[in-house]
Amino acid sequence: MRIPSPSPMPAPVRVGLGLPVNDLAVLPTWARRADAAPFSSLGLLDRLVHDNPEPLVTLAALAAVTGRIRVQTEVLLAPHHNTAVLAKQTATLDRLSGGRFTLGIGVGGRADDCLAAGIDIRRRGRRLDQQMAALRRVWAGGPYAEEAGGAEGAEAAEGGGVGAIGPAPLTPGGPEVLFGGFAPAAVERVGRWGDGFLGAALPPVAMDRLFRDVERAWERYDRAGRPRLVAQVSVALGDRPVLDEARAALLRYYAFTGRAADMAEGLLTTPDAVRDAVAGYAAIGADEVMLYCWATDPGQVDRLAEAVFG
Repeated sequence: MRIPSPSPMPAPVRVGLGLPVNDLAVLPTWARRADAAPFSSLGLLDRLVHDNPEPLVTLAALAAVTGRIRVQTEVLLAPHHNTAVLAKQTATLDRLSGGRFTLGIGVGGRADDCLAAGIDIRRRGRRLDQQMAALRRVWAGGPYAEEAGGAEGAEAAEGGGVGAIGPAPLTPGGPEVLFGGFAPAAVERVGRWGDGFLGAALPPVAMDRLFRDVERAWERYDRAGRPRLVAQVSVALGDRPVLDEARAALLRYYAFTGRAADMAEGLLTTPDAVRDAVAGYAAIGADEVMLYCWATDPGQVDRLAEAVFG
């Protein structure tokens, strides 16, 4: 007797894939397979003192081998970057991708990353706010140095000011910006600067509270429409070696948090768990759910597509 396959789960939300970082050679294959499936986005994390690929360079390469799927950072740690260069890089990627780029952005929390980048970890939030003012201005065609704070602004002022930095992004006003984080400041930035929020590593019941906080921040800044709400959850489907690889990668990446074991425990490893998570985030108003994969096997794309889309 043939056992029927599980029914496809209704997909009221878009579903994207987070890319593994342990093997750069497989990423074009991942991207092409995801582009051929119904997945909405490809996400890539950012760290400095780690062996992950640089996200903007990598996403530019993946945009070149895909034609439909969006590419996004999850999240780019902007304070580690030179603001003027970041404005140019992100506008360039927006143009090269045909407007398919989303800038997920955050402050980070690793002392070693900040030390390597030469920034004060205690001032990274203030630096991000200054960066967002400059990015929004540059993307709109304005001068870079008008209000750029910190050392970059001081150097520009001494040099008589800095004009417009091109190229202009293809997306009017710049690429879509999603802020990630857990602190009230991250939520406030969505209302002030962002297009939406990217929430990670929380179950739907906890994410629900963050989503509602984001909506209230949006209203406080009298923004039109509504913020885009994106949830991210860690996944891996396959046999024992695949799951062991995924857990090891996740534990290594999140070791600095002191909660890596709990996060590895939350790794979703069955099709039912993945479907339930997508449904749970959809129920609290998520517009998109990013399934962040920690195993390098490109077969993950097909397994997750079968689990979510049937």
